Amino acid sequence: MLRWKRNLWVLWIGVFFTAASFSMVIPFLPIFLLQIGVHEHTEMWSGLLFSAAFFAGAIASPFWGRMADQYGRKPMIIRAGFALFVIYTLMAFVQNPYQILALRLLQGLLSGFIPGAIALIGTNTPSNQVGYALSMISTASASGGIIGPLLGGGIADLVGNRWAFASAGLIVCLSTLLIIFWVKEENFKPSKEKGSVKKDFIMALNNRPLMLVLLLTLVTSCSVMTIEPVLPLYIVKLGGSSDKASLLAGIVFSLPGIASALFAPVWGKWADKVGFQRVLFIGLLGGGLGTLAQILFTQIWGFSMIRFVYGIFFCAVYPALNGLIVKSTPDDFRGRAFSLSQTANQLGGMTGPMIGGFIGGIFPVHSVFVVTGLLLLVAMGTAYWNAGDLNNRVKRKAVHGK
Repeated sequence: MLRWKRNLWVLWIGVFFTAASFSMVIPFLPIFLLQIGVHEHTEMWSGLLFSAAFFAGAIASPFWGRMADQYGRKPMIIRAGFALFVIYTLMAFVQNPYQILALRLLQGLLSGFIPGAIALIGTNTPSNQVGYALSMISTASASGGIIGPLLGGGIADLVGNRWAFASAGLIVCLSTLLIIFWVKEENFKPSKEKGSVKKDFIMALNNRPLMLVLLLTLVTSCSVMTIEPVLPLYIVKLGGSSDKASLLAGIVFSLPGIASALFAPVWGKWADKVGFQRVLFIGLLGGGLGTLAQILFTQIWGFSMIRFVYGIFFCAVYPALNGLIVKSTPDDFRGRAFSLSQTANQLGGMTGPMIGGFIGGIFPVHSVFVVTGLLLLVAMGTAYWNAGDLNNRVKRKAVHGK
């Protein structure tokens, strides 16, 4: 098997299990808070714990990106994997919310497994296969996000949430061991620049195509997370008061992830033929219109169908953005570029829920769908009007299969 293909499949497994481990435990934090005796201000603690890792990650990502360009992406993946293993394991022994908060902050400061995998794939894959490879990593993350809650909920139901945290730690540890023994980073040239994170930001500011991608990443992440606070309750409301409403909500909530697992490779292969900018434009257009169309359906089955269609288009967006980062940056800046993308993603993840919660608390719930859809269409317009800049390609070394 060609070296880049083996890297892809091993990293696919690693990303799948890492995404699964995250979704095994994080969605259940509010329930875990109740189990350890937090019965006052539970919602406030839940929001704080959810946002803490985003905040810490936004601060730490540029530093780890610089380390990746100096020492390699593989060492950063391994570092992040073992950090997650320790954090999840310690989470099984916490006694109060302050301990959970400290561990969530550490998780944000020390993690970076999936961004590191994306950066390694983007640098160690032949240029005519980058779209396909990045979309495959996207399916790994989406598939893990679907399986994780089912696995975590099952373990918690059988033996308790503490064992679910411990299981998540073990899964990440095994994923990291796979990376150590089976992934080989060949196309790595250490950055010889003596600089700082501040200098990295200045270099990024002088790279217009990269800044456009970072802006689009921020807007896209913010738009997706804007709808998160209201979507589960809205799905349950559409499903009526039947006993299966919660189960139905879980199924509908996972439909975009299922669509991503099925269709992301198709978009990736097409991106290798027609370009990432065109696929990004179509993905944002379909995502924006698909979000607005969800307002039209008042029955759960119609809403479910349009959520799936939305997922078919939106799953093209993040692999296309990652592909544009590969195109717009030289090899020795790639780790820092992906870390800046992660920072933009984290900032969007922080601000989106606050915007959605604020709008949903004042206006009808449909207004949140309108804002989300319009944000995606604004991003689409930005991608369209700056197509020339996004299509600029920086010279990169060819990667040959071995």
